[in-house]
Order: sequence, then structure tokens, then C-alpha cells
Amino acid sequence: MSGGERKVKRTRAQGWEDCDGEFYQESYPGGEPVSEAIHSTTPSNIATLLPSKQNRTATCSKKYDTKGTMRRRTAQRATYQNTARRPSATAAATAANDLGALLPDLSENLSNEERTWEEIMQIKAMPVSMAQKKEHKAKLQSQTKLRLQGLEQLKWQRRKMWQQIRKSWSESLKKMDIWRLSLKEVEGDFGTGVVAYFLFIKWLMFLNLSISVLNIIFVALPATLLKPAKQPQECDLSSNTTDQSSIECCSTQYANATEPVDNIIMQIVQGRGIVEHTQAFYGFYPNQVLVLSSPAQLHYNMPLAYICVTLTFMLISLGAIVKSAAKGFKERLVEGEGQFYQYCNMIFSGWDFCIKNEKSSNIKHKALFYEIKSSLESERIEEERITRSKEERFKLFSIRILVNLAVFILLIGALYLIYAVFELSTEMQTKEIAKNEVVGLLLEFLPSLCVVGLNLVMPIILGMLVRLERYSPILVIRTTLMRTVMLRLASLGVVLVSFYRLFRCDPCKPEGQDGNCTAPACWETYVGQQFYKLMLVDFLSHIAVTFIVNLPRGQLAKHSRNSVITYLCEQQFDLPKHVLDVVYIQTLCWLGSFFAPVLPVLASIIFFFMFYIKKFACLVNSKPSTIPYRASRSKSLFMAVLLLSFVVMILPLGYTIAERKPSRSCGPFRGLLTVWTVIVQTFGSSPLWLQKIVVFVSTAGFAVPTFVTLVLCLYYFYAVSAANKHMVLVLKNQLVLEGRDKQFLLHRLSTIIKQQQEHHKAMRAAAQSAQMNSTDISSST
Repeated sequence: MSGGERKVKRTRAQGWEDCDGEFYQESYPGGEPVSEAIHSTTPSNIATLLPSKQNRTATCSKKYDTKGTMRRRTAQRATYQNTARRPSATAAATAANDLGALLPDLSENLSNEERTWEEIMQIKAMPVSMAQKKEHKAKLQSQTKLRLQGLEQLKWQRRKMWQQIRKSWSESLKKMDIWRLSLKEVEGDFGTGVVAYFLFIKWLMFLNLSISVLNIIFVALPATLLKPAKQPQECDLSSNTTDQSSIECCSTQYANATEPVDNIIMQIVQGRGIVEHTQAFYGFYPNQVLVLSSPAQLHYNMPLAYICVTLTFMLISLGAIVKSAAKGFKERLVEGEGQFYQYCNMIFSGWDFCIKNEKSSNIKHKALFYEIKSSLESERIEEERITRSKEERFKLFSIRILVNLAVFILLIGALYLIYAVFELSTEMQTKEIAKNEVVGLLLEFLPSLCVVGLNLVMPIILGMLVRLERYSPILVIRTTLMRTVMLRLASLGVVLVSFYRLFRCDPCKPEGQDGNCTAPACWETYVGQQFYKLMLVDFLSHIAVTFIVNLPRGQLAKHSRNSVITYLCEQQFDLPKHVLDVVYIQTLCWLGSFFAPVLPVLASIIFFFMFYIKKFACLVNSKPSTIPYRASRSKSLFMAVLLLSFVVMILPLGYTIAERKPSRSCGPFRGLLTVWTVIVQTFGSSPLWLQKIVVFVSTAGFAVPTFVTLVLCLYYFYAVSAANKHMVLVLKNQLVLEGRDKQFLLHRLSTIIKQQQEHHKAMRAAAQSAQMNSTDISSST
């Protein structure tokens, strides 16, 4: 067994995959003597010859101390001596144990109605065919079972009824699930990775619907149904003695500045005119405590409700993202357990059984081929990187520096173009040429058109440049995705900076009433209108690109026999690009929802139609991408990009709430230094005990112990994680040893069979020779 032990040690040193290879390489010298011993030993002695027992014995001898080992050996020796002194009693006990082992255990086979029902319910999760499930169910129903009595029977009936109700309710919900058939259609043609994208759109739609419900219930409806607790002071604009810069006068001027209703459709598209003074935008909401006209006289603090709803749906969004990201991370972690069997998993476990037609199966074959090819290419690139000479490293390093420099220049140029277009649009809108309706509309939407145009063109240029850097296929996707995300987020940052530069003065204040201030009277509503236009233009661009540009291209690629036209017009469903489209819309919704509460409703509508637009682009215009996308990998990709966008979005919104002074003309925070002042005032009017608790929480006496406790908890979970990883490794090695036990037993069994065959052959030969000898003797006599 020394050779086997040496191989066990070498297996542990090399790792799990090497251990797996030992399944078919293990050899045990001295097999024949051991096999001869097998005939003369009991099964318990045979078990001691297994590799796992030998390995476990060696491990235990190293793991435990000498005294414990000596005590165990002494006890075993004493047991052996006692057994040797009483052979008859031992034989009788052994015979009794053997006889008892042959008898059936009636206590285990005897089941009641509840246990049978639970076993029937568990049949659904069994990975067997439907015929076997029906056979197993019929066997369980036909077997003898005890009938429950009294309270146990009542409890079981109640639980059974509740399970049936829950099952029927879940089945009904699944039947009423929106887009169920569409998701099956996409899954059948493109696999689970692409259908995860459409589930992501559905998830975003329901997230925005929940935000819309919050805004409607706690902000829009109270502002519409409730009346102010006290009437605001009136401002006479015709009087010269009235302070024209007071909050009341500024509010009156803004309320009277309604544009005439020339074209209601254009006002809805622009978010101006009558639409501007509705619940859709920030400027509509009052800055007073509202009261319900009833004997109870219920009061409602509108400024506090507005900021609390904003903070609430931000926390809800963050919680939903973190929960989904954690779920995707767990699935990705489980999927990553098979990294040592990469090619084996691709070939034997890479098939998507949701695919149902021949065309999609051929595409899936190509996708698997490309995945194997890309993995081999990654290994080739890694090997090339290791064996690369200094001259090649310097050349590639120079190319990557130049490419990154070019990308940086392109990003700076794109951002400067957005800024210049915004300044040009703002300047031209004050001139005579802007009085033309068509020109004025074009100038108003010019910044949005510039941002959307760059979002369409820049990813194509970035995709061409990344090919020069000679990255691995997966790194190419991540690099392109990260650069495109930074472009879109930076473009939004430039738009916000342009907004804040425009609001350097207040036209309602005396220093801004001389005509030099071009800032809008309600800058929050203006920002909300710009995000409103960005969302509309981006949505219209998706419609135009899908039905005007990509549809003819797709039809040409399908019906043309020219290989050049097919190559130029053929489209793949590029999943990262489509993910950025919906993440960009959601980022606009988050950024603008504080300034325009209508944006979550608009985003829900856009995502509803976006599902059908992307479905058309997927099934009609495109073919599946050669880059395979798994569901867990897709979910983690979606949530990572969405979380990055959320974190970047929090910065400008937090600055607006904490530092920016609100408008004096509109909104629930007019007259305050910052929006956060409402929280401070509410905290100042709270009970004294609550203030003391909050003050204590903010002191070092609470923060330091809390920090130490969190560090200890973090260390504890780290230790648990390390222990679990070690246990996983131990279990993997145990599986390897179990497989080696099977190989050991098969080897011994084949040796025994071979020896028996040789023994029978020798016996037949001896019998034949004896018969021949007897024949010769009889003939000689």
C-alpha cells in the first residue's frame, strides 16, 4: 500500500483536478497477495484495505495526539483479548447480529398519511422521467399506511389544505404573469442568457411602478386633495410699496407666467405651458402644511413628505439592487466551482435545453464552439503574455498607451461637444431666430439630440479601438462596457454642470431683476424638463434605430445572396449594448425624479414598450451573439452596471439636497437655505428623548464600540467563510477518495475473477491429465 499512499499524498499536493485524474491511473502493487487475503477475511477486514481508510488512518495518526492513540489501541487490544477468551459467546452474538441484520425493520417501513403525503409532494423535485414519477406515486399511494387520529388528523388536514391553496394560487399567478409567452419564445430561440435581459426590463418596470405609487399616494394626491392650513399672504404686483423679491411675489410671478395654449401636444412633449404647472413637476407643490377639511383636522407636512418619499424610493432601489446582485453573485459563485473542469463543462453541461428549433440549436453549437475557441484563445494569450519578449512587451504596452490616450481624447472631445452645444442652445434661444416654432423646438432639443447621438456613435468607435489592444475576449467585453458606461455617466455630469452654471443668479432677487440674469424662475422644474426631454429623445431614438435603420439591414442580410452585403448588414444581439440602453434610462429616471415626479411613471411606460421594441430587435432584426451569455453571468453584469450608475447618480443628487439653495418662486422648499433644512427643523421639533438618542448615536461613545463590534463580526464571518472553504476542499478530497475506493474494489474484483478463471482452468487441465493418465494405465493393463 505504500505506492497508493504516495499517490494520495501527491494528489493532495496537486489539487482537485489532479486527484480526479488519479481515478484511472491508480495502481496498487501486491494486488495478488491482498486478493488472496480477501478470501480469508471478513468484510470488515476488507474495508480496512480501502484507500480512503488508509488515508484516513494516516490523517488521524497525524491529527490526534499520541496519548489518545495509545488509549484507543489499548482499548482495541483489550476488546480483542476479551473476544479471544469467549469464542462461543462471540460467535453466538455475531450470528444473532447477522440474523437481525437480515430481518426487515418494521418501524422504518411503517408510515402514516402525513409522511406519505410529504413523499408524494417531494416527487416533483426528483430528476427522473414522468413515467417513473407516476410509478413512484402509485406505489406510495398503494402501500399500507397508518391513519392519523384526533388532533394530529386535524393539523394534517389544515396543512394539506393550506399547501393546496398556496399551490393553486401560485399557479394562477404564473398564468397571469405578464409576458410569459413572450419570454418563452425568446428563451426558445436565444437561450436563458438573453431572456435574463428581458426579465431585467420587467424588473425595472415594476421597480418604477412601485416608485410611482409612492409618489402618487404620498405627494401628488395630498397636494391635490388637501388645502393649506393657513392662506398665504397676497402680493400686489402693481403696488410699488410691495417687496417684489419676497417669496409670495416670486411665487405669484411664476404662477402667472403660464404660456398660452397654442399646441397642447407640443407642450406635453416639451413639458412646458400648462403641463409645467401640474403635479408632474417640482414647481407645482406648495411649501405649507396641508390640512384635511374634516372635524379631525389632520395635518400633512408637504415639504417633509416630499423629501422623505425621495429618500425612501432611493433606499428601496438600493435594497432591490443589492438583493438581486447578491443572488446573482451566489449563482455566479456556484457556477465558478467548475472552473477546473472548464472544457468538460462546456462540452457536457453547456447545452441550453430550452432551445427547441433546429436553427437555434445550430447557433448554440456555434456559440459553444466559439466559447471553447475563446477559452483556448485566452489560454494562448496568457501563454503568449508569459513568453513575451521585452521588445514585444514594450511594443504592446506602447500600443495600449496610445489607444487609451485616444479613448481619453475622444471622451474629452465628446464631453466638450455636449457642453458647447448646451451653451449654444441656451444662447440661441434668447435671439430672434428662436421665435420660429420649428427652429425654437430644434434649439430646445439640441442638447438632448447631441447626447443621444454620441451614445449611438461612440460605442462603435470604442469597439474598433479595443481590438488593437489584444485583450482576451472576456476582457474586451468588460473594457468596452466600462468605457461606454463612463461616457454616458460623464455626459450626464456635463449636462448637470451646465445646468448649475446657468443657475448662478436668481431672476427673482433684486440683483437679478435688471435683465442680465437668463436663469429660469424655477430652476428645479427646468432641470426636470431637461431630463424629461432626454428620456423622450432617447426612447424615440431606440424606435427609429430599430424600425428605420436595423429592420432594413436585417432583411437585406436574410434575403441577400451577396456575401459582402450579408457581412455588412448582419446583426448580432449585442447584450452589453442593450443593457446600457435600459440602464441609461433608469439613471435618467433616478436623477430627474426629484425634480419631476412624473419621470417614474414615464419610465414605467417606456420600459413597457421597450420590452416589445427589444423583442422585435431580438427576434426579427438580429441573430444570437457568438459570445455565450449564461443567466447568472448576465444577472451579475446587469446589476453591477446598475449599481455603478446608482452610486454615481447619488453624488449630484446629494449635492442638490444638501448644498444647493432652492428656488424662491416654486416648490415645497422655497424660502429655505437647503432642502435638508426641512429634516433639521423636523428633528428640532421632535421629542427631547428622541433628540438625545440621535445625539448619543452621533457621539464617539457610540461610534467606537459599534465600529469594534462590526470589525469583530466581520472577522467572525471571515473565519466562518474560511472554514466553509476548507470544508468544501475536504469534501472534494473525500469524493476523490470514494472514487478511488470504487476503483480499488473493481481492481480487486477483476483480480479475483481472473484468479478464479485460472484456478478453474488449472482444475480442468488437472482433470484432463488425470483422465488421460487413467486411460493410459487401463490401456497398458
